[in-house]
Amino acid sequence: MQTPDFFDRAPVFRLYDPLGDFLGAFEEGIVEIRYLDCVKLAGHSCPTVAGAFLLAHQGLQRLYGPDSLPERSKIRVEMREEKSTGVTGVLGTVIAFVCGAGDEGGFAGIGGTFSRRGLLHYGVSDITGDLRLRRLDTGASVSLRLDTSVVGGSPEMMPLMQKALRGEALPEERRKFQELWQGRVEAMLTTPELWGKIAVVTDEA
Repeated sequence: MQTPDFFDRAPVFRLYDPLGDFLGAFEEGIVEIRYLDCVKLAGHSCPTVAGAFLLAHQGLQRLYGPDSLPERSKIRVEMREEKSTGVTGVLGTVIAFVCGAGDEGGFAGIGGTFSRRGLLHYGVSDITGDLRLRRLDTGASVSLRLDTSVVGGSPEMMPLMQKALRGEALPEERRKFQELWQGRVEAMLTTPELWGKIAVVTDEA
């Protein structure tokens, strides 16, 4: 399987997963989540998936700092909009995957521990941004808003997309569209000075 080279240059999450530790899935419970994992989950690479990845990255950085490992299944994910609104469902799915948060169909736990159920919620109206992450152990929270306009696309991209969708694009035009599309994603994920502008912190408590 070949993927764009920049996938390996995106930030990498390093988290502690208590369930994975208990069941022996990850040595000492340490799990790494890369952008490619989120692409496989979503089925594609786009500014929304990259934005969700950065929202989780910036949010967990604020909640845990540089010296502590975020703990999967110990983070509540709340989305302001309903799941079916715009790209909210995609954002929530990716962020919840990183955080180990399940909705009502999530893992129920073993012997009263390790539950991931009920940690993902949509339609939470009191959020100042697009989502809020809350630590279950300390109650600390951070709200964030996504702004993908920080990295604009090439003016050539949309006309090429339309030709490709109509089945009229030549092979070289299709490749050009793909390069321009992923080029925008690459700029989002590999330019650290932009991350705080793409994933904007709107509130902390």
